[in-house]
Amino acid sequence: MSKQSGLGDALYIAGYDLSGDIGAVNSIGGGPALLEVTGIDKSAFERIGGLRDGRIDYTSFFNPTLGRAHSRLSALPTSDVIISYYRGTTLGGASANLVAKQLNHDGTRADDGAFTFVGNNQGNGYGLEWGTSLTAGKRTDGSATNGSSVDFGTGSTSFGLQAYLHVFAFTGTSVTVKLQESSDDGAGDAWADVTGGGFTAATGITSQRIETARNLTVERYLRVVTTGTFSNAVFAVSVNRNDVATSF
Repeated sequence: MSKQSGLGDALYIAGYDLSGDIGAVNSIGGGPALLEVTGIDKSAFERIGGLRDGRIDYTSFFNPTLGRAHSRLSALPTSDVIISYYRGTTLGGASANLVAKQLNHDGTRADDGAFTFVGNNQGNGYGLEWGTSLTAGKRTDGSATNGSSVDFGTGSTSFGLQAYLHVFAFTGTSVTVKLQESSDDGAGDAWADVTGGGFTAATGITSQRIETARNLTVERYLRVVTTGTFSNAVFAVSVNRNDVATSF
């Protein structure tokens, strides 16, 4: 695919919106490794999918302000980080999500004085997951809220889902972010919690990944609701509703 403008996109890392310091998302990729299994009785290659992997690489500007990209990324944590790239910040838009190891934060100073850093992030345990944004980028709730729904366009599927959460700011005791489902957008089929679709209650900046049972039936419409005791919760949610059997 040729280069495309990233204007209006967003990059979230471990509960921080670093979009304003990201100059480019250089590479997003993943999927199963290609394994050759060609039998001696064949006249062309046979291939099957192997282990899944993923990567998200970016270039960031040098911004020494506390809380911005450099102060967050230069720490080079040894633990996993959750990275989410939102292709636009509209409800129902595409989003790429990855549980990753941040490999580096390499600086380069150009002749014109520009100081940028390259970050390479490799998947750890799950591989890249393209999902659907259940929030229009960052969503702000001041109290318990039922969010707008997203129509996944087909009937129920029977292979569960995975979901990603970033909480960017929080004031209060705790907030629980969870998914609800309906077959007809609540017209006759009342909204109900997705089994296994609730994130651990958040009390501050955080990021999480959850997955439901692999054989869970998930209905056509999904929405994000919040409960808890709080006066401000800023967060983003992406979900991957599986169309085929998926294992990790």
